[in-house]
Amino acid sequence: MENQESDLIDKIRQQFDYAPFPRIPLEKSPEYEYQLLYLNNLVTAYYFRNRKVINTEGKLILDAGCGSGYKSLVLATANPGAKIVGIDLSEESVKLARHRLQYHGFENAEFYAIKIEELPSLGLQFDYINADEVLYLLPDAVAGMQAMKSVLKPDGIIRTNLHSSIGRAGVFRAQAAFKTMGLMNGTPGELEIEIVRETMEALQDEIWLKAVSWNADRANDEGWILSNYLLLGDKGCSVPELFALLRAADLEFISMVAWRRWELMDLFKDPDDLPAFLAMSLPETSVEERLHLFELLHPQHRLFDFWCGNPGTQAVVPVSERTEADWQSARVHLHPQLRTSEARENLTNCIASDQPFEISRYIVVPTLAPVAIDSRIAACLLPLWDGLQSAVSLAEKWLQSRAKSAVNLEPAALETAFDQLKELLSRLEVLLYVLLER
Repeated sequence: MENQESDLIDKIRQQFDYAPFPRIPLEKSPEYEYQLLYLNNLVTAYYFRNRKVINTEGKLILDAGCGSGYKSLVLATANPGAKIVGIDLSEESVKLARHRLQYHGFENAEFYAIKIEELPSLGLQFDYINADEVLYLLPDAVAGMQAMKSVLKPDGIIRTNLHSSIGRAGVFRAQAAFKTMGLMNGTPGELEIEIVRETMEALQDEIWLKAVSWNADRANDEGWILSNYLLLGDKGCSVPELFALLRAADLEFISMVAWRRWELMDLFKDPDDLPAFLAMSLPETSVEERLHLFELLHPQHRLFDFWCGNPGTQAVVPVSERTEADWQSARVHLHPQLRTSEARENLTNCIASDQPFEISRYIVVPTLAPVAIDSRIAACLLPLWDGLQSAVSLAEKWLQSRAKSAVNLEPAALETAFDQLKELLSRLEVLLYVLLER
């Protein structure tokens, strides 16, 4: 068994030495990929769990399975002042990653060609660990998670993912077919890629495997074929298996990364008028049970992409349960990935033209529909581009923008403004566009 695992690891290493992933040009910068930066900013995950804003300066971030280094570059860009440490099985990938970070001017980065299980040998403790598109390739995912936990600080967070056995069913069926054809006995190369392409294109369009898994527009993308149809070591799991893995590694589930895309109630025509059995039972179900039911009813996600951390995190008071005193002392931050000159200029133009400000155009992932704000109240958000503000000062800003000629602020008017501001901030906080600290 051990020899089989060692042989598989060698084949996986050879596959990524031959075709480092992802195949993204060295000069490409993620500077304007706001959504990607938002998801890979430690601020996002840390606030989601703790409802506190963290400063990324001096933090230590691990990119486990860094590949050719594009995600390492994203992590460095999204987390100013943090040190990036990348590891990968493939020496060729590590060389590319090291070169990529240097090319873009990030000197506070180190890269090592080691296995995840060898992480303790680095002698480092990390604030954040990114293990993206790697866990499902490990022969023993529990051992991989335990290795990451062993180098995670007590309040650190891990972002990782596993393939869904249901959501990726077509690709797994294709892999099985190509294994039967002998295409995955060694390290797949150009010949095997061409055979996959010819086979899939030769199938009739209505054949199930082709209909559910093939994309004719990507037929010439060798990297896409290798990372799907010929991906050595690829495995899928279910939601219960994911939670069993976390329990075995003594880690606590925090949330799916794209949490809004996993809302069970969104699958029903009218969430307020459910069949009686569901209306009575769903409120009592656990997070694991709700996610599992979602995957069974609507397996649209290829990945279970999630955050986890050490167990025992202190409970936080959600914004919806905060008192008036909490609001009076609340500190308001704009999410770092929204604090761009482009977003600020757009808001200023919307205010000048009295047009709604569509804040979701910059970060789409937490939403299911566009989020637009009436520019007359959105004006009170402008100070957030300069930094931290109190909720009270934003309410006063809103009043001033509505009645610039007023000499004194009437208490009743300020109270009304504060109520409207709370409603706006609560709506934006759910999407983590603004961050509210007690």
